[in-house]
Amino acid sequence: MITELYKQVVQGNEVRKNLIELRKLIKDYHNKRVFMYELDGDYSTLYTLLEDEDAKIRKNVALIMGELSIPEFMDKLYAAYEKEEKLFVKSDYLTALSFFDYMPLVEQFKARLNDLTQTPVEESNKKHIQEEIRILTSLLVKVEEPKPHTFNGYTEASDLVLITNREHQHITADQIRKGQAKTFGAGVLVRTNHLKEILKIRTYKELLFKLKEVGTVEYDPIKASKTLVEGGLLEFMNERHMGYPPYYFRIEMKTKMPLDKKSAFTKKMGAELENLTKRQLINSTSHYEFEIRLIENKEGRFNVLLKLYTIEDNRFSYRKNTVAASIAPDTAALITQLAKDYLKEEAQVLDPFCGVGTMLIERNQVKKAKVMYGVDLYGEAIDGAIENSNWADTDIYFITKDFFDFTHKYLFDELFTNMPTATGRTTEGELALLYDRFFEKVPHLLEDEAVLILYTRNKGLMERSLKQRPSYTILKTEMLSKKEGAYLYILQFKK
Repeated sequence: MITELYKQVVQGNEVRKNLIELRKLIKDYHNKRVFMYELDGDYSTLYTLLEDEDAKIRKNVALIMGELSIPEFMDKLYAAYEKEEKLFVKSDYLTALSFFDYMPLVEQFKARLNDLTQTPVEESNKKHIQEEIRILTSLLVKVEEPKPHTFNGYTEASDLVLITNREHQHITADQIRKGQAKTFGAGVLVRTNHLKEILKIRTYKELLFKLKEVGTVEYDPIKASKTLVEGGLLEFMNERHMGYPPYYFRIEMKTKMPLDKKSAFTKKMGAELENLTKRQLINSTSHYEFEIRLIENKEGRFNVLLKLYTIEDNRFSYRKNTVAASIAPDTAALITQLAKDYLKEEAQVLDPFCGVGTMLIERNQVKKAKVMYGVDLYGEAIDGAIENSNWADTDIYFITKDFFDFTHKYLFDELFTNMPTATGRTTEGELALLYDRFFEKVPHLLEDEAVLILYTRNKGLMERSLKQRPSYTILKTEMLSKKEGAYLYILQFKK
């Protein structure tokens, strides 16, 4: 098919249509190799088409040359880019050039970008100029990564949104001493000028900022941009960072809008924010320093939140390794807070399904254990757990072993674990058997009146197993996620 398509192009038959089809096909590596073989080093047809009177033919052949990435094409493409008079095609040459080592062209790109940003633009050309600016910026950022700004706004009065577990927002709110905190559906609203206190709290998933003067924006990229700029977005960034603009940002939308319209919206809004701030804010899909998050609401507008990547969140920096079944660290921290009244200092603690060690590491943040053991059948998880615990500066003995074969010379005061859940290869019956074996095994490892802190996504199996075993008393039950069926059980074992 590649051969026939190219033959038609060479013969001048439906050139534009066949070039478009060729472009689609050579995105596949095998098809690209076939096309390279067909060309056999003769690029004269491509060079001729690069000067065709039809702008769309020039566009498509340029993009094909980019996909092929043959080094000698770069100079040809750049010459065509400089010569091109149709603005809607110029950005396609840049897209093609992005496939090459374009370092020799960086100074020319800078000069072109400067010209575009300093020259007044007619409304009819605005869309194409903005697209060219966007791609030039992306090309330059890739080779000359901008130096990130340093956040220094720890004592600035800030309105925050802490995204937390929906069932236990109060756990996070209760840890805030310096500031005003109010729970809402997705988390906690905070007004504070003590950000460092917030950064120590381990039970929220995400920290976001609100602009004081902007709660929502219209469902229109131009109007939304104007509202953000007039509402002090640039001033907000300046007040909280050392140095001077520009700041690099991205736009994230949470909306039911179709993907193509969403993409068009973010591009248009990003370009308008650049224009309104004279590029003191620069839209970039890489190396961004903050994110403008637009969340569609029931009123047909967008709630606006900002996520700053200039703030170091070191709460879980120890977590260098994870596996598929790993528990989220903020969930492990929440479990620890919910269970803290049942934990004791200097306890001997066992996690029989420890994974990469997150549960034990977070447990030790609240009350220091005397000794901790983590057991897991999967060596990859244990290797990750060892590294994670070293980064956390937490002493834990990790053992690669099936828990049901594990023995120990002394008994444990506490069992703290994330119970296994069903996977693609585990049936409900197999999981029920595992629960039964678990509750039969642990009496051989626990002291009298030992406490079990168990996180489970199988409430039914937990309840069924406990009904048959009167030696376990339920001290506390907490729902962590109705959607996931996740619960915390705190039990006491009596011999």
